[in-house]
Amino acid sequence: MPKPSIEIQFASPALETAVSTIASTALIKKWVRSAIGYDGLITLRFVNPKEGKELNSHFRNKDKATNVLTFPYELSKNHVVADIIFCWPIIKQEAKEQGKAPKAHLAHLIIHGCLHAQGLDHEHEKEAQKMEACEVALLKSLGFSDPYAHI
Repeated sequence: MPKPSIEIQFASPALETAVSTIASTALIKKWVRSAIGYDGLITLRFVNPKEGKELNSHFRNKDKATNVLTFPYELSKNHVVADIIFCWPIIKQEAKEQGKAPKAHLAHLIIHGCLHAQGLDHEHEKEAQKMEACEVALLKSLGFSDPYAHI
């Protein structure tokens, strides 16, 4: 089975501490490996809202931070390279607002970002249904419930 190299970055020591209280880097890497079916390099970066807003503004012309941004650089039949950016304060706030455990919401967004890195999208209804079905199946295999059942 292919195993991508996984790098995890934190914009600050405080973010590293906050995320680590929810999920260890080993667990995060397990989640990534469950969703990536290629060799390659996946970089996960946890950022604050300021950096998240700057990236979202620059690359998507949206003047706000968002929960996850995926930057796929390479995708071939057996290789993937991507950066996936997570804005931890937004993820925590969303989990609270949606009545979800932060760990479950983080796992969902990691899976979501990894699927984007592999070319899946949710711009059109049929694509969204396929992507959501993949997310639900992967999350179930990791012991999490359907994230869409709560919305």
